[in-house]
Amino acid sequence: MAKIKDYLSSNFGKTFFMIFLPFFAIISLVYFIRISMLTNQIQLDFIDILRLYGYFLPSIIFYTLPVSFVASVSLTLIRLSNDNELGALYSFGVSSSGIVKKYLILSFLFSALLFAVSFFAMPIAKQMYNAFKIEKLSQARLNIDPNSLGQKFDDYYLFINKQDKTQYHDIVIYNPLAKKGEQIFLAKSGRIINDPHTQGYFMLEDGFAYTYDQDKLRQAKFAELIAYDTSDKDDISFQSISKYWSGTLKDEKEKNRIFFFLFISLMPIITLKTIASFSMIHSRYQSNNSYAIIFAVSLGSYIYASFLEKYGNIYWLIFGVLAIAAGGRLLFKRRVERVF
Repeated sequence: MAKIKDYLSSNFGKTFFMIFLPFFAIISLVYFIRISMLTNQIQLDFIDILRLYGYFLPSIIFYTLPVSFVASVSLTLIRLSNDNELGALYSFGVSSSGIVKKYLILSFLFSALLFAVSFFAMPIAKQMYNAFKIEKLSQARLNIDPNSLGQKFDDYYLFINKQDKTQYHDIVIYNPLAKKGEQIFLAKSGRIINDPHTQGYFMLEDGFAYTYDQDKLRQAKFAELIAYDTSDKDDISFQSISKYWSGTLKDEKEKNRIFFFLFISLMPIITLKTIASFSMIHSRYQSNNSYAIIFAVSLGSYIYASFLEKYGNIYWLIFGVLAIAAGGRLLFKRRVERVF
């Protein structure tokens, strides 16, 4: 029996990687397009792109594995049926239900992996992605190009004549929103201070400040003057897994995502017998409907999972899991078990 188990597993493994890798590449391409769209907001180098891809990797795996499992089991059983290898196993006294039990172990392993990815890896990756994006957006606000008009630092409009490695030179800053009138700052030099733990600020050196309203013009000379970036910034805070999911329970939309993840994670287990019902066939008397069943099972599962994401609750989740599992068991008994 151990050799039979190894034989079935090796056939599944060969088919799985032939299917998983193209699916993985296609979904990865979709996420690379999503990453490229971020370049409209923030500047990314090659290392940043790889980091972002790493943050999306759990999502890519989560959406690739279930369909790959369904397709791999179906195509493996169809091939074994067409090559009469399942018939040989039946002749040795191996029942059809016994063969399915071998794949049931694999389905539990896949479901456990999907559960770990969706409830542990994806929340961590999501928080790391948000922190990365906030950091990059903050840096973008503090990146100033010399000889460019219309640039802003917080509520200040500024113009810089030239720049060397460490400093800007000949700086003009205009603040139209000051409480005591409009302000103009002229400085011979200055530098941007990027501090990830505090607000970023512009250090101006050796210059004059002018404030004027309808009645007065005021002038002040300064050696150093600090202009803070007071624009709104999201806090970067990482939550534990338990705190993250307990927080989602307070949001109805996010809470329904839990039902989506649970259903998709259970997909390899609950759809196994439905797949086997149409894949374990007699090649001479039954037609090969493997591609139709792969499409139908995958599409139907994701449609129901999307329904759970929008309108679901625990009762709809239990109903869907039991209905699909029970339906698959009945189909397997009628189409396969009573014959083989």
